[in-house]
Amino acid sequence: MKNSIAERVFDFLKNYPPFNILKTDDLLEISKQVSIIYMEKGDTLFKRGDTFHEYFYIVRNGAITSYHTNIENKQEVVNISDAGDIFGVRPLIAKEDYKLTATANEESIVYAIPINTFQSVTQNNTSVYKFLITAFATNAYDPFTAEETGKIFSDYLPNTSQDVVSLQTANYSKKPICCNVDASLKEAALAMSKHKIGCIIVVDSNKHPLGIITNSDIKNKIATGLFPIETPVTNIMSSPVVTNKKNLTVADGQLQMIKHNIGHLCITKDGTVNSKLIGVLTHHDVLVTLGNNPSVILKEIKRADRTKKLRTARLKANTLLKSYLEQNIPISHILKIISQINDAITVRAIEIALQKMSTPPPVTFSWMSIGSQGRKEQLLFTDQDNAIVFENVPEKNYEKTQLYFLELAKHVNKSLNKIGFEYCEADMIASNSEWCKSLEKWKAQFNNWILNPDDKAILLSSIFFDFSCIYGNKNLINELSNSIYESLSKTTLFFKFLGRDAIKSPPPLGFFKQFLVEENGDQKDLFNIKSRALMPLIDAARLLILNSNIIGINNTSERYEKLTEIEPNNKELYQSCSYAFKALSKFKTKQGLLHNNTGKFIELETLTKEEKLKLRRCFKPIQEIQETLKIRFDLKNFM
Repeated sequence: MKNSIAERVFDFLKNYPPFNILKTDDLLEISKQVSIIYMEKGDTLFKRGDTFHEYFYIVRNGAITSYHTNIENKQEVVNISDAGDIFGVRPLIAKEDYKLTATANEESIVYAIPINTFQSVTQNNTSVYKFLITAFATNAYDPFTAEETGKIFSDYLPNTSQDVVSLQTANYSKKPICCNVDASLKEAALAMSKHKIGCIIVVDSNKHPLGIITNSDIKNKIATGLFPIETPVTNIMSSPVVTNKKNLTVADGQLQMIKHNIGHLCITKDGTVNSKLIGVLTHHDVLVTLGNNPSVILKEIKRADRTKKLRTARLKANTLLKSYLEQNIPISHILKIISQINDAITVRAIEIALQKMSTPPPVTFSWMSIGSQGRKEQLLFTDQDNAIVFENVPEKNYEKTQLYFLELAKHVNKSLNKIGFEYCEADMIASNSEWCKSLEKWKAQFNNWILNPDDKAILLSSIFFDFSCIYGNKNLINELSNSIYESLSKTTLFFKFLGRDAIKSPPPLGFFKQFLVEENGDQKDLFNIKSRALMPLIDAARLLILNSNIIGINNTSERYEKLTEIEPNNKELYQSCSYAFKALSKFKTKQGLLHNNTGKFIELETLTKEEKLKLRRCFKPIQEIQETLKIRFDLKNFM
């Protein structure tokens, strides 16, 4: 008799990593041993400090929240695992007691995967191991990271993805160019020139490495006149060399180079200087392997002297983005990384544009990113929204000053367009004189929008309230922010207009729980995930944070997290909104990468039943937050 339960488990697991890379027989063996756990909302699977289980887990239906309890005994959400996500892998990787608490975020079904069975069928599968290492590192609570969330490029996230790559065997040069110990420097230099290489290994008659000569040695010791070109190679070579065995990993090679402050590592038969040279690993080889590390991309951006190079770097970021999504790295961390890269791209585009200007800026200025980039939520190539605020000048100098910054903005906007960020259809870019103004005029503009609201004012101010300083004088932005909040303190009508805008899109499901799709035009029958799902959450977060007089928090999920602090009675709602926003953002990004577009419009027929269920689950907080806005801002009669 067939085991129908095991078959249903098998049919589910085969769609998700790392199970989707297992052989059918191996996965079926695991499926037979899986335990099925039903959890009510609020049920706890394991707590921090519990002795580790003989299982790790995957969510079948529902969602499981992983919490860390801080020193103030407050729970902090580390991750929310959705259908297909694995969690509780610490016993599998580290054989340690749990450091997090796992609780059902809603009614859920969890599959418990027996560790012993899993290990027995995957012990020689490197791909599975790499995936699990990444999942463990991504979802593990790191107190250093929690305290230093801004330092994402130093010790945490880049390394979680890099660690997977670092487990690979290093790809070194298998046919190193050598010269005999009796050769002259001239002979060695000619060989280096012929083969177009940056180093040559000095070997004895048994091909044992004795030393290394690099371009730097020739520059510092020959070009400076310290030695003649005919000098023996032994006079200028660096010796002894650092060696390693042929099966070293990228991480091993990188650590050796850092430890000895070298750029070349000799690979020998037994890993010592007393055996035959078989290859050379260079610092360049390591960088090529780790080429999609954020730190490397940032360095490329800073060195770029042309728009073409900036585009190349930004395309690498898209590859990085896809890799992170495949590894199930939390979307909040992905947003921070890609936002850092986008901001760095913009900064470098501005620096290149300034070099093209005939004179330096007449006064200080600030380049503002607005909309999704201003909220640090721009993952894909979308249209660019930006503005310039420059220092106040006498009226007689205003036109000339503005013309300078309009010309600068034209160069920057053109570069960003070539990189892949389309021009804004509504022309909300800094090269438009409406979005390039002095601080005084910007203050007056926001004051007018706030105190004399109408439909156009709400549309524009909604976009411009999500701004951040990317380049230049941050004091200008701070002063503008203070002026905005001063104007907000003088009105309640403006909040009603914002509230009306936030609830204009109804919840994305119709009466029979069918997705509301576009009814006409090129997008007929497509689901607009941006306007129907993401924007209601974005608009609600903006309204609530402005009404609470909170300055400096623009990111949507961070806004909801801040609201949980100041309104603990609504904590559950705001956490649900934050989670829904992240899940929807992840879904939109995956769709965009899949179809090479913005991911805004989705063809529902291409989604699996599981994907549709995930989407539907994100819609409930939208309805609840909109009902909250209606009551709080008395919007039922203000439509």
